[in-house]
Parts: sequence; structure tokens; C-alpha cells
Amino acid sequence: MRGAVIHAPGDVRFETVDDAKILKPTDAVIRTAVTCVCGSDLWPYRGVVPTGHAHPMGHEYVGFVEEVGSEVTAVRPGQFVVGSFATSDNTCANCRNGFQSSCLNREFMSTCQAEYVRIPNAQGTLVATEDIPDERLWPGLLAVSDVLGTGWWAADAAEVKPGSTAVVVGDGAVGLCAVIAAKELGAERIIAMSRHESRQKLALEFGATDIVSERGEDGVARVKNLTDGIGADSVLECVGTEQSMRQALHSARPGGNVGFVGVPHDVAVDGQELFYSHVGLRGGPAPVRRYLPDLIDRVLTGSVDPGKVFDLTLPLEQVAEGYRAMDERRAIKALLKP
Repeated sequence: MRGAVIHAPGDVRFETVDDAKILKPTDAVIRTAVTCVCGSDLWPYRGVVPTGHAHPMGHEYVGFVEEVGSEVTAVRPGQFVVGSFATSDNTCANCRNGFQSSCLNREFMSTCQAEYVRIPNAQGTLVATEDIPDERLWPGLLAVSDVLGTGWWAADAAEVKPGSTAVVVGDGAVGLCAVIAAKELGAERIIAMSRHESRQKLALEFGATDIVSERGEDGVARVKNLTDGIGADSVLECVGTEQSMRQALHSARPGGNVGFVGVPHDVAVDGQELFYSHVGLRGGPAPVRRYLPDLIDRVLTGSVDPGKVFDLTLPLEQVAEGYRAMDERRAIKALLKP
């Protein structure tokens, strides 16, 4: 089969890779319906994260079950399934507590920009739809497997409540999906921090009430100005840089909460400053599996349409152009069709 392989920063190729196979009785193999390039894939693409040896890429997927291992009974060949970028058995103590992305048998997906994908922990990871969804809904269901699930976790971790004020730091696909989540969870005011006109428009369409284009302390000052000098109840940090974390923490009111889901790079939190701020801080890899049934239903019923974050569609064989377009900010998120 063929799939995306990164060889070095800026060097992603579509080439022959090992066939996806059942290696354990808990595995499944799916035929990819659609996959995509994630903002976090740009860290190695830009050389921020070392590539090391050449290796496959991709962690977002929806598809059709081709084969299952002997211990997999939850899904069967022919079904359309949605999973999570972090696989889980969904039975261990951490899973039962709702943190499937810390499953004791967790494996992170990393081979999904390919024609077929092996899914570890398939029994606990995959959720099948009742019927094969209309192809128009596939992008939205693909978003559920990571960016919507991650944006939802940001809102959940930040304790967004009905009538509250939320700030979203970051206007990539996760940040835009975090706007959806904040809206769905009842936030009355949603301040999206964005400097890009096309993304600002989509944020407003998703439910943002205000746009703040300033960054750093200037951005914090604008948020404070919009919240009577107090700060927001909830701040959703969806970037993962030192500046974005500082901006998030300083935008929250005393007693407010920050949910951080951007993979941190060179981020340090001042413990004494956090102590005196009375701001709560929670984040980490999103427990997407916790939310899958609910989010799949919201997409299938038309309650939300996160598929709009995909503003570039390419054949899977042109995956390298998807990386370039996102790296150069010509696209929010690239959808790839085998």
C-alpha cells in the first residue's frame, strides 16, 4: 500500500509502505475513507520536533472496517467507523474515569495518512455509525477523531458553563472547533483571538461573538477591556507555545479556568504566579473516546459542522502539498482522499 512518510523537515513523500496487518487479536484494519494533515504534524515538518529516521505520518482517520482480530467484537467488516488519535481499551481504570488518552494500554496513532490503517485496541477505540454516512458528512466525522474532540476537551477542561464568557487562544482547526464546543456548552460570550480574516469569519460562523487580533499582553488587555477589567471565566489554549500559554493564563479571571490542549513546546509555567492568580489549569491529550458517541451524533444530526475547517481537499497522493499549504497558511486544514 502507499502512505505519507516524513524523511526530514519539509520533506514528506507519498510512497510504498508496509501493508496494514492484524498484529494482535485486539487490532482492526480499516480502509481509509478520508484523512488529513494536522497542525501538530507541522512541528516535525518545520523541524521543531526532530524527525530522526524516516517514518509514516498521520493520526486522524475515519474509514471502513476491512478485518478484525479475534478479540474484536464491537465492530465488524464493512462498518463505517470513527476512532481517536489515542487508542484505548476503554476498560482500564483510567478509561473508566474518562481519561482514555491515558489508557494503561494506550497507543498513539501515527500511520493514518495512508490507504489502509492498523488500529490497535480496536474494541475500545472504534465507534461504528448505524449506517454508512453520506459522504458529505465524512469531513465532519473526521474532525471528531481529533480536532473537534480536542476542542471539546479544551472547553470541558476550562469548565465552560451556560451563560459564561470564554476566550479561545488559537485560530487553527482545534481553536475553531473549540469555538464550536464553547458555543454548544452554552457560553454566552466567546472571544476568538485571531489575526487571519478567513479564520475570523469561520470563528464568527461557529459562534464567536468577539474577535481580538492583538497578541501577547496587548491581547490580554483587549480581553480585560471586553470583560470589565476582570478576565474570562474560561480560556481555551489551543496552540502550545510559551506566548499562547501566558496569554491564556493572563486572560482568565481569578477563579477562572484554562484548558490547554496545544501540545506544549518550550512552555514553562511560573508556579508562584499561578498560585496567586487563583486560575485553574488542566489539559493534556484529549480523551476523545469519552466524547465520540455524543460528537458523532451531533455531526450526523447537523447540530454542528466542524468539517468546515477543511478548506483544502486533495488526493492522498498529494499529501506533500497539503503540508506545504498548511505550513504557508494557505489552508487551515487539508483533507486527503484516497
